[in-house]
Amino acid sequence: MTALSRIPGNLIHRLRGPDERLGVRLLLTAVAFAAAAVPFALVLVLVEGHWGPLHRADRGAAENLHRAALEHPAWVTVLRFLTNGPWSPTVMRLLVAAVVVWLLYRRAWRLAAWAAVTSALSSSIGVLVKTAVERARPQLPDPVAHAPGYSFPSGHAMTATTSCGILLLVLLPLVPRRWRALPWTLAVVSVVGVGYTRVALGVHWASDVVGGWLLGLALLTATTAAFQTWRQEAGLAHTSPSHEGLEPELDTPDTAPEPALDLGHHDHTAPPAGHDRRS
Repeated sequence: MTALSRIPGNLIHRLRGPDERLGVRLLLTAVAFAAAAVPFALVLVLVEGHWGPLHRADRGAAENLHRAALEHPAWVTVLRFLTNGPWSPTVMRLLVAAVVVWLLYRRAWRLAAWAAVTSALSSSIGVLVKTAVERARPQLPDPVAHAPGYSFPSGHAMTATTSCGILLLVLLPLVPRRWRALPWTLAVVSVVGVGYTRVALGVHWASDVVGGWLLGLALLTATTAAFQTWRQEAGLAHTSPSHEGLEPELDTPDTAPEPALDLGHHDHTAPPAGHDRRS
């Protein structure tokens, strides 16, 4: 949020209102994204540099989990179902799309835009980084699963991180406060579980999964910062997204909060009752 708030105002404040400025800030989230992506960049450097300890850790995790998979075929079936079913990127994106449609129905336009942009950026950035890094997937004897494309970062892990984050930050206001630990637990279990299935099935290195988690978290942090900055400019109450969600007003019948009126440039004073403007 700090990074976004320091963007020079000449470009942003020439626009007419906070809604237009939100669009610009969403396009400029690369500023906050660059800062939040430092841990991911560190993992990327280690992967690209073929750092010995990381390579040995990846190889050890892959071989150990592969042996366990070969010894327990029924467990492999469960992992395949999870990674290709409820925890697949397709299902995750469909859940986000359904939430976006629901937000549009509730006329929560800005929150719908945030969710859609974050999800779309997650897909495109993940593909771009995979293509740039070109890391080969694990080659194991008697593989129990196969996956196309490059390995780093894990698209499943990144999609799970951003999708669960979107669902959590949007829907949290609808959950009673005493139950809000439950959706957080479900989100964390889903994200960690997705990563485990990819390594256990031998289609990703452990560092691929960590890279996907970190890149997804960096993107989510950047777009959340952009949305929070818009709320401040619109004169809305400051919120704690991790506790209240991005838009706490979502739990009220009048879902979409209205920005504070800017009376500094226009005269919005209503004429007295019965006053004729022509007089």
